[in-house]
Amino acid sequence: MKVYGRACVQDFLGSFIVYRNLIPIDMRLPGLPELRGSLGIPAKLTPRKSSPEYARVVSHIIDRAQELRGEKAGVERLVYIGDTRVNDGTAFLNLLTSGEWSGAAFIGSETTAPEETHVERSNRGTILLSNRWSALDGFEAFCREKGIRIDERTAMVIDLDKTALGARGRNDHVIDKARLQAMQCTLSDLLGDRFDETEFQADYERLNQPRYHPFTTDNQDYLAYICLILGSGVIAKDELFHSLDSGKLTQFAQFLALVDDRRAQLPSPLQRAHDSVQDAFLQGNPTPFVDFRRNEYRITVEKMGSLPDEAPLEQLLQEEIVITHEVMRVALCYRDNGALLFGLSDKPDEASLPPDDLDGYRGLHETETHVIGG
Repeated sequence: MKVYGRACVQDFLGSFIVYRNLIPIDMRLPGLPELRGSLGIPAKLTPRKSSPEYARVVSHIIDRAQELRGEKAGVERLVYIGDTRVNDGTAFLNLLTSGEWSGAAFIGSETTAPEETHVERSNRGTILLSNRWSALDGFEAFCREKGIRIDERTAMVIDLDKTALGARGRNDHVIDKARLQAMQCTLSDLLGDRFDETEFQADYERLNQPRYHPFTTDNQDYLAYICLILGSGVIAKDELFHSLDSGKLTQFAQFLALVDDRRAQLPSPLQRAHDSVQDAFLQGNPTPFVDFRRNEYRITVEKMGSLPDEAPLEQLLQEEIVITHEVMRVALCYRDNGALLFGLSDKPDEASLPPDDLDGYRGLHETETHVIGG
């Protein structure tokens, strides 16, 4: 691997990008608020990446993007690049169904094991899984073999998180570290002297397990809020985990109601934090802990392009969130062949775009960082 200078995601994807709220960066494109009624999406639902509703919204946005760039013919084929078989693979197959397209996907996740690729076929499309991002070099040939031409009628969808930025298995730990630091920063600000980093780490690691996903829904906002309440002492750990393990507590909404009953025991800063999270949750916001996500945005941006160009490659991979050169290279190649490029991110908008009161910061897609790859 080597360093290929600096760039930002927008250099190869342009502004055809959506984050979790499904509101495109390019304001000429319709987003979830405009499409909700015609697509039958319930008022308080923000579809997540693996749902059919998400695919319906995104396929409509892609069709409109094709019109905006002046192409008279509609999209007929889809190529997709992501990093998780479940989330990205499902999103890809759902998009094929919604758009009535043919297509192929590449799912990468780098490991130290010997290089290996695996092909999954279905009546809707083909997925190539590899434990090397360098295998992207052969993806165009793979698509040709499957009859997927790369031209003006092809849409190329690229996942941002742990694919275009912070490649899974190579650089993704820096993204996770930024999020964890944001949690610590948020809880420390709110709890003050009561914040215990060791206790927080233990609580977070215990809750961030598949056995508790039915309760947390693997939602990092929920986890941050639960750790905050545990740190306050208003709900004891023994009480929480007994309720979880006995099946008495099964939904995050129940936990919010339990805290609300004890709201008077919380100090004023935590009362305000609880009210904010509860109000956002009741409004259907999937990322209700806004303070945490704003800290995540700031810390994430500060880990992009922060080191000097002469920094060792290994230090860049350990401390910066970098662009995956293999992804950038194939995106530029496909764009030159006429494909429509579109970026997807399941990262919350609050953790991806600067708030109005934060001067000098840009969206993650506009922030320059180092480009590293094979």
